[in-house]
Amino acid sequence: MISIPTDLTQFRVDLHDNGIVHLVFDCPDRTMNVFSNKAIHELGAFAEWLHRTDVKGVVVRSGKDNGFCAGADLTELGVAYEMIVAAPEADRFDIAFNHFFPLSHAIRRLETACKPVAAAIAGVALGGGCELALGAHYRVLGDTPRAMLGLPECQVGLLPGAGGTQRMPRLVGVEAGLEVLLQGRTFAGQAALEAGLVHEVVAPGDEVSAAEAWLLSNTAHSVQPWDGAGAVPMSHRDYASVIEAHRARELSRMLGHEPAPIAILDCVELGMMQPLDGAIRSEMSVFASLIQRAEPRNMIRAMFLGKQAHDRMVKQGSLPAAVTDAQAAIEEAVAAALESQPRLALAGFGAGADPVQNRVGQGLWLNTQPELLNALAAPAAVAAKVVRGLDDGSVLVLDHLVCRDGIVPAYFGGASQLARHAS
Repeated sequence: MISIPTDLTQFRVDLHDNGIVHLVFDCPDRTMNVFSNKAIHELGAFAEWLHRTDVKGVVVRSGKDNGFCAGADLTELGVAYEMIVAAPEADRFDIAFNHFFPLSHAIRRLETACKPVAAAIAGVALGGGCELALGAHYRVLGDTPRAMLGLPECQVGLLPGAGGTQRMPRLVGVEAGLEVLLQGRTFAGQAALEAGLVHEVVAPGDEVSAAEAWLLSNTAHSVQPWDGAGAVPMSHRDYASVIEAHRARELSRMLGHEPAPIAILDCVELGMMQPLDGAIRSEMSVFASLIQRAEPRNMIRAMFLGKQAHDRMVKQGSLPAAVTDAQAAIEEAVAAALESQPRLALAGFGAGADPVQNRVGQGLWLNTQPELLNALAAPAAVAAKVVRGLDDGSVLVLDHLVCRDGIVPAYFGGASQLARHAS
């Protein structure tokens, strides 16, 4: 008699008569599954249980109709950032590494449990959800546009830290993998099948039965391509030119201000020449350094949390006129500052920034340019004045709007961070 875990709250484990166990991701009180700290540690507990039990295989699926998993709980991630930067500087790397590595470790333990694992993907599998799917030995995708795989972390200043920078390019190739990691490309339907990202595309509703059919077939296996006999990491010379081309392109595109694209390229460059166990630790080492920086925190706040708050207000018809008035005031002040100091465009202020290739260093690039900081004095004073007149929710929406419209760069953090530069 197989004893199944019963103390999980973010997942449930269903053992079927055919010897297959279903790991069902179903976060309570949420419309979409996300990887909270609790969900991460429950996945790890299940993976350890799988190493000790005897089942024919595992179907990983969602208990929700609208998606597989949307990624990380970014609110919890913000709390973790504050915890890390509050610690002594010498301790921050270890704290960050140990806090965030459990998801990568859990997925690795899942794929090395010597049991075949099939992912049934009936909706969006983004970020950590995509990384979980990539840890399965077989992936079945519903043939619908809403069932897609992608790794959009770069768009909020981060990188996929649970093996995404390693498994994605191993499956679809370095060039196509970098399009996913850097440009936000997603794969759905036949395109995912042709790219080698999934093994089967089926009619909507048939994902679970197809996953079970594979697990019960004589082709089911429990070894990933990168773990198979004779699997050899790539030689650096075979992909170095691709990395350098993307590095030059990203430095030109992002003006050298956003560290995430360079960090992603470092992960791929360092990882592809290693076996996966070393590669995911290299990935987490880069992530642990990136998460300590201000840019990801600022971009998450402005481009994700702020967007959510903005869309909610718009839907409810409750967007205050004071917010749009504040945006207009900041836009006018920034435009005036650009007239007196055009080089502010190099820092990403305004819509006409000229590309400058500066390799990302420590701290905001802008903070190394005293004349540009001085030029921001007047916009900062305006931002400080308008922010004082708004509640916290309205400030969050204002941060999103000024970043969305290119008035203040997202890496800088929007109106609230601009206000901090007021004298």
